[in-house]
Amino acid sequence: MTSHQTTQTMKPATAAKKLGVYLEATPAEFQEGVVSRTEFNALQAEPPQWLQDLRRTGPHPRPVVAAKLGVSIAGLARGGVTEALTTEQIDALKQENPEWLQKERATQAEVRKETVRIKEKQKEKDAQQAEEPRSPRS
Repeated sequence: MTSHQTTQTMKPATAAKKLGVYLEATPAEFQEGVVSRTEFNALQAEPPQWLQDLRRTGPHPRPVVAAKLGVSIAGLARGGVTEALTTEQIDALKQENPEWLQKERATQAEVRKETVRIKEKQKEKDAQQAEEPRSPRS
């Protein structure tokens, strides 16, 4: 009996998300087809010029915009940023440093601190449990 292996494919939206690019800015042939795992790996290993350009200048999808600004995606929405932004627009926002951006960056910093605190507390708890002798069940 021979096994027939099918080629793994993904939708263009999934591939764009994994590549960190804004789907609507990709070439039409990318948007209209499916992307095989082999094609995806090739795009990652040796990105074509259009992919290099999109990664460098945008427009960038919201997760990338949020990361470049140091805020959450929800923070972007609260700041009124709902569209994809170019690198130039992101740099202009950083330069302008509006109040909402300052507030969201501070919020994000607090979230990161709290995450670290929780991880440290969990490590301590795990270490204590590892040191405690286990009593046999009756």
